[in-house]
Amino acid sequence: MVRRLGFGAMRITGAGIWGEPRDPAEARRVLRRAVELGVDFIDTADAYGPEVSERLIAETLHPYPAGLVIATKGGLVRPTPPDWVPDGRPKHLRAACEASLIRLKLARIDLYQFHHIDPNVPLEDSVGELARLQKEGKIRHVGVSNFSAEELARARRVVPVVSVQNRYNIADRASADVLAVCEREGLAFIPWAPIARGSSDTLAGSASKALAALAKAHGVSVFQAAIAWLLAKSPAMLPIPGTSSVAHLEEDVAAARIKLGASELAALG
Repeated sequence: MVRRLGFGAMRITGAGIWGEPRDPAEARRVLRRAVELGVDFIDTADAYGPEVSERLIAETLHPYPAGLVIATKGGLVRPTPPDWVPDGRPKHLRAACEASLIRLKLARIDLYQFHHIDPNVPLEDSVGELARLQKEGKIRHVGVSNFSAEELARARRVVPVVSVQNRYNIADRASADVLAVCEREGLAFIPWAPIARGSSDTLAGSASKALAALAKAHGVSVFQAAIAWLLAKSPAMLPIPGTSSVAHLEEDVAAARIKLGASELAALG
């Protein structure tokens, strides 16, 4: 079991999630501070950088403290900075997993997630390879990302799935049906872009006024209020807000202490 607020390590890379971070020392401080604050779940992917996020995590935190879960993903490749290209071929996923093991300095990855379905490869073939890697002891648990409820059901017929990582925040609830499946089946739901920091998405529509009012009532930022809403929304929720700033990290972690009442939760929908 991990705590209900993790850290997403996408933004410890360069601009556009490409290359080295602008301030490598600060990126390392963020990772160390996350662990100091009790974060025990760090989410990354081989596509972040690419490879930069995984390498920085290992360089900074290995040997890992007891209880720290490093989750990573494979299935997207980055030929150029703007491109995120699905590659769900079993051969690629095996090579990606084994490369992540080396970069992260792990004998087994606690949670390995299929990053995105490849339209040219049946998802059963892709997750089937993860099942084989699991049997070989290279993966402890299998997760999926960017899956619909129907796709999740298909994957679960091939391999036990413990988590789903989909976009979900106060302004984007398109994966509400997937969240409902996770609640019913005891799976973790990991919302990516949980606060959409720096984007107007977080403050879009009627929810923005309710969120602003909630933040004012608790004396916190709207970003903290958004995280608190996610945590209160569902017991399956495992938000992974990411940042390249220690100050923002501390703000995000503090949001887990905000308790929302039933009326406040109802106002946010």
